Amino acid sequence: MTSLQLSAKEELVEKFLDAAARGDLTQVAALLSRVPSLVNRTGCSGWTALMLAARNGHYGVAEALLSHGCDKYSVNNSSQTAYDVAKFWGHGHIANLLGRTDDGCQRVLPGSDLSQQENYFSRETLDRLSGKRTDKVWLEARQSDPDTVYLLFSNLSPMVSSSQEDDSTGAETELCRFRYEAVKDLLQKPATVLIFLGVDKREKASSTTSSQTEEGVQGAPAWFAIGTDEDAAELLKRCKEKNCSFPKTPNRDLLKFNEQEAGVVAQARSVLAWHSRYSFCPTCGSSTKLEEGGYKRSCLNSDCRSLRGVHNTSYPRVDPVVIMLVIHPDGNQCLLGRKKIFPAGLFSCLAGFIEPGETIEEAVRREVEEESGVKVGPVQYVSCQPWPMPSNLMIGCLAVAVSTDIRVDENEIEEARWFPRQQVIDSMFRGTRPAFTIPPRQTIAHQLIRHWISMNSNL
Repeated sequence: MTSLQLSAKEELVEKFLDAAARGDLTQVAALLSRVPSLVNRTGCSGWTALMLAARNGHYGVAEALLSHGCDKYSVNNSSQTAYDVAKFWGHGHIANLLGRTDDGCQRVLPGSDLSQQENYFSRETLDRLSGKRTDKVWLEARQSDPDTVYLLFSNLSPMVSSSQEDDSTGAETELCRFRYEAVKDLLQKPATVLIFLGVDKREKASSTTSSQTEEGVQGAPAWFAIGTDEDAAELLKRCKEKNCSFPKTPNRDLLKFNEQEAGVVAQARSVLAWHSRYSFCPTCGSSTKLEEGGYKRSCLNSDCRSLRGVHNTSYPRVDPVVIMLVIHPDGNQCLLGRKKIFPAGLFSCLAGFIEPGETIEEAVRREVEEESGVKVGPVQYVSCQPWPMPSNLMIGCLAVAVSTDIRVDENEIEEARWFPRQQVIDSMFRGTRPAFTIPPRQTIAHQLIRHWISMNSNL
């Protein structure tokens, strides 16, 4: 991207943030209709348009930003959310909007915290429309629709475009989107894997017809993911954008998307990863065929017992993992560990796969004791996160230790320590001399640690 293009992009962001700060709803809506990705862009000190609207009491702008998928959980350089800003400046009506939970649900579940943390990879910007996966006529019609969006994957990596930014993130990554004419030759190739991801929720929600559900479905753009074994260099020639590439290091590069695109990537990559591992029937070894919009593989051997009844070998696999922040009995320390592959100084929450026939609570207790020797009593679920590397579901919990002696299983982790709350706060908010580093904000480990330091010490 040239310096002139970068300057124009920065001016557009500044114009958008200024409109939000002034409460100019007409201009905010017009800019978002042209460039939807503006909704979560940040300006000085990491402030988003939602934070600026909250600061100045512009309810209508805040409401519009939320309807466009603005991330109300993001924080500025002072670790404030838009909700924090609204409360500080006395705009209770906006604070109520940002912290709103359904009153009816609250009555049914008294005492429950219904404002669940939204984790990275979790946002659903597409309506999956699972009922349409068996409608071959409808799917084929949507494939050739000129408004349909296609994402290209090579070796499980999505094609992306990156632009250098003048902030600490270094680069912004966006999915390359293609139309039917640009990819129709790939759809004809036998080795191509095509996944129906859904239709755009925001487009569907904007429908004002009386039969909103059906007509919204018909009018909203459909999204598909294409997995292909075609040469990556040849695939890149299809993209008209500059700086296009396929990320080579998914554990790092897949954390560079905005929240809207991250959720789409999680869905597409996890299903494509399943297809890459299950091209043959795990029951009899015969070849399989794709069905139901890419969400099922059926054995071609008519005598295979997988064709009788429901079998989990026929549908995409999700592997449940518990990840837990263990709290010291004194309430003011937490247990963190590190693996040999971690960057120097990085400590994180302990984690492990749930075994067959095991509850979440028992998996937490077993994994903590196996990895650290610490015994755990009460366990409390906090939130979960899809983790498409390749297809895990991270189930985040807090747990209270009932013993404190650490005996590390060096096959699992190389070190584990109890860290005082103040040390954790210094590391979270980058104090002058932090004792260690924690995982990035996109990880559920980061969010569990943040959750703990913001609550009182008792579960």
